Amino acid sequence: MSRESRSAPGFARRRFLGTMMGGAALVGASPLLAACGGATPGAADAAASGPPKRGGTMRIGVAGGGAKDSVDPHTPATNPDIARVINMYEPLAWRDEQYKLVMELAESIEPSKDVRTWTVRLRKGIRFSDGRAVTADDVIGSIKRMVNPKSPGNASAYMAVVDHMTKRDTRTVEFHLKTPNAIFDDYLGQYSDGIVPVDFDVKHPVGTGAFRLDSFTPGQQSTHSRNPYYWREGEPYLDKIQIIDFPDDNARVNAMLSNQVDAIDNVPLPLVKVLKTDPRLRVLTSETGTWLPFTMRVDKAPFDDVRVRQAMRLVVDRDQMVRQVLSGQGRVANDLYAPYDPGFDHDLPQRKQNIAEAKRLLAAAGKSDLTVELVTSPIQAGIVEAAQVYAKQAAEAGITVKIRKVDTSTFFGDDYLSWDFAQDFWYTRNYLPQVSTGSIKGGAYNETHWPSRQDDKAFMGLFNEAISTIDENTRNALIKRLQKIEYDDGGYIIWGYPNQVDAYTRYVGGLLPDRQGIPLNSYRFRKAWLA
Repeated sequence: MSRESRSAPGFARRRFLGTMMGGAALVGASPLLAACGGATPGAADAAASGPPKRGGTMRIGVAGGGAKDSVDPHTPATNPDIARVINMYEPLAWRDEQYKLVMELAESIEPSKDVRTWTVRLRKGIRFSDGRAVTADDVIGSIKRMVNPKSPGNASAYMAVVDHMTKRDTRTVEFHLKTPNAIFDDYLGQYSDGIVPVDFDVKHPVGTGAFRLDSFTPGQQSTHSRNPYYWREGEPYLDKIQIIDFPDDNARVNAMLSNQVDAIDNVPLPLVKVLKTDPRLRVLTSETGTWLPFTMRVDKAPFDDVRVRQAMRLVVDRDQMVRQVLSGQGRVANDLYAPYDPGFDHDLPQRKQNIAEAKRLLAAAGKSDLTVELVTSPIQAGIVEAAQVYAKQAAEAGITVKIRKVDTSTFFGDDYLSWDFAQDFWYTRNYLPQVSTGSIKGGAYNETHWPSRQDDKAFMGLFNEAISTIDENTRNALIKRLQKIEYDDGGYIIWGYPNQVDAYTRYVGGLLPDRQGIPLNSYRFRKAWLA
């Protein structure tokens, strides 16, 4: 690609961005970025249109990352981790752009009448990136790896329902569960459930994804080439992809504007209008169920008092948060996740800012002059801005919020999931799988340490009943009861559902809006192509 001259339309915008964002042109960019070179020659001259073209290297700037980046299929935490895992490995099922659960490596996933035994039949002809056939032994080995107590994966809590697995033939596995589970197929469809060989070695990773790993430098970047054994005919279209860490929003946006990457995730929302005016760029907006919670540990003072938790929720002006933090790119939430779940309770009263009631609750708890530390980090677009707006709103109720901003490596470091008051981000999931991951004792990411002592028995009893209930209407009624408990007593402040906003150059094709909320069409670049 030819370099822009200073008189080109984008130069004034880059200069504007540099001024508005602190003049940090490419500050914090990967030291390897310069080695990436320019975009594919000639790509600047044509927009993506018509049938997909084959070839080329697509460079993707991804928010976050750090020295603890990993390509382990079963423990992704940061955005760069997730992007790499999704392109290298695949689960048995998947949720598509419309958030419909579809078969992936599995040809079928069928329950018994009592939903205590589930039979998985693999597609015929699936191979790993080293050419070996995927077999039932690999499925069994992958699940055992996820639940290994010495190094448990993200799925360890919800896969603990598996009592044992039986190999029926080379392509068929029976899952025998400890208790009935009506949503086990959803459990098998998470991005951290990738199927790998029985002898998997993370130092030499092998998967079934569209791309295989060429090189990886934690905290900087990875390079991946087309998997020659990929099972979807004709895909992927690209020869290579490069996934580049950008812990700094400024650097990521400036890399996009200076043609050093072809796509970026998590566009800072105040800049959406700016990027839309650049004729070289396209903005990809998806309405999602993603949520950016404030997390209160229900087992630590002052948040072990439910009155404090309720007050912390009541200080939030949710409309203002959506306007200021998301620049209107999203919608108000009601301290509940999983808005696309069929059982989601839309009838609970919308929680609104009530400063007087918040003050009353704090006084009743003996916390009228409450001071708390809020740990934040630029792990997702809008996170840090939400912390700043929240601190101002809380001050109206006499709450002093001291913001402690840390880098992404520190946030996802040894203290992750231990902060008393912090923030996080989650992509769209249905309610019960989300509870299994983040709101249950033993969940891989139980950041609020929920349920609280007073809610433990009731919540866990209802949860176990819900996941074993076959009738959908009855299960949805149980989900509403569970949501009511979290709505009243939970440790999350969930103020909005942000749109996922990403950007790419006009010569990139194949990216679609995606309700799942994972950036850039769920980071699935098997259909992406360059003009």
